[in-house]
Amino acid sequence: MSGGKEFRVAVTKDNQVFAAAHFITFPGHRCERLHGHNYRTRVVVEGGLDPEAHYVLDFSELKHLMKRLTDEMDHKVLLPLHNPMIQVREEGESVNVAVAGKARYVFPRIDCALLPVPNTTVEMLAQYLAGRVCKELAAAGSVALRAVEVEVEENFGQSATYRESIR
Repeated sequence: MSGGKEFRVAVTKDNQVFAAAHFITFPGHRCERLHGHNYRTRVVVEGGLDPEAHYVLDFSELKHLMKRLTDEMDHKVLLPLHNPMIQVREEGESVNVAVAGKARYVFPRIDCALLPVPNTTVEMLAQYLAGRVCKELAAAGSVALRAVEVEVEENFGQSATYRESIR
């Protein structure tokens, strides 16, 4: 790290978006109808400077990573794998979805993003993306990273932000 100083770099680009369908469950075993959003993302990375390059992280690396992660969910149905009310079962080329034990949807597998989250809220999507960013940057050996923060906006003025510290 550069003398104990930390920096924050942020990336929000027009191509770090995804259009997706989802539904969430609410307390009392209620489930909303399938609908969609045009999601936007913003990522912030905090840390020290690379002593040679004098940056926290190459912007192009961060832009490429976020584009790849948002592309994985673009034009998909977002399905939570850890929701006790929602049963997601892959059968060949299809995904069957039951809510509270009652058959509800059948989707082509290729059109689904099966996510390790309890609900497809923007809070959980932000946490999921931040976790993926942390893992991938750590695996790439990015220098002195201290935290990653991801914001997911589902509609203008409606967003959630999740911050994860890197140890």
